[in-house]
Amino acid sequence: MDKLDRFLDRAERLMERLERTLPKPAQLSAPDWSAAHAFRWEQGRLVPVPQYHHIRLVDLLGIENQKQLIEQNTRQFVQGRPANNVLLTGSRGTGKSSLVKALLNEYAQDGLRLIEVSKLALADLPHIIALVAGCQERFILYCDDLSFNAEEPGYQALKAALDGSLVAFSDNLLIYATSNRRHLMPEYMQENLATQHVGEEVHPAESVEEKISLSERFGLWVSFYPFSQDEYLEIAAHWLRHFGLLGEMDEATRRAALQWALARGSRSGRVGWQFARDWAGRR
Repeated sequence: MDKLDRFLDRAERLMERLERTLPKPAQLSAPDWSAAHAFRWEQGRLVPVPQYHHIRLVDLLGIENQKQLIEQNTRQFVQGRPANNVLLTGSRGTGKSSLVKALLNEYAQDGLRLIEVSKLALADLPHIIALVAGCQERFILYCDDLSFNAEEPGYQALKAALDGSLVAFSDNLLIYATSNRRHLMPEYMQENLATQHVGEEVHPAESVEEKISLSERFGLWVSFYPFSQDEYLEIAAHWLRHFGLLGEMDEATRRAALQWALARGSRSGRVGWQFARDWAGRR
């Protein structure tokens, strides 16, 4: 009996130590929404982000069609009309994340708020939905560079929140996610090999259906594509003017911009901005 008591005592002390190392439960107290326009979900609570990237919609070049689609959806949302969750996919550095930040700058004065959530914190989605329910502000839940493996907890949480949970999704909250993968998950050749052909019909394998089912729950898909050389040079010239170098891009600057892109293996908007920062800083 003494051995059992000692064992139970040690087990209780061990449980107490483990509890101290576990994350604290989510705090369901809403922050002061007027304290900031952007927030980040960290360790079960919303942290204001007073200093965020103040990029403007007019600064985003080469993505006019994508910008028009997403801005229209956001305007509907801010005005209290029906709008869709948005999945922005495609080439890196083409303005997916910058577009979401620019929308916040455009519509913050109309009550728009941005909540950034990491992939690992998506399991807390029910807590966030509860926090914003009933608020006058309109919230975009922003997930950047999103991709999953099927076993990750955030995958099921996001899938349920979008279109599968019994809990009603708050009408003042939308999810905007960016990803380099259209279906948000890795795709393998063996999955395509499992596709069945019945007569003239094609039946995708269950693993393929599972991957597609998540991305299909976003009502609006917007794809971003690599820029042409002329588009890249136009973006670089725009940022050169932004940094105070006025006038047309001369041949030396044009050659330097192309060499900069070649060294990085990309003619993206991000690369054009980085070139302009370096070129303007040297002068």
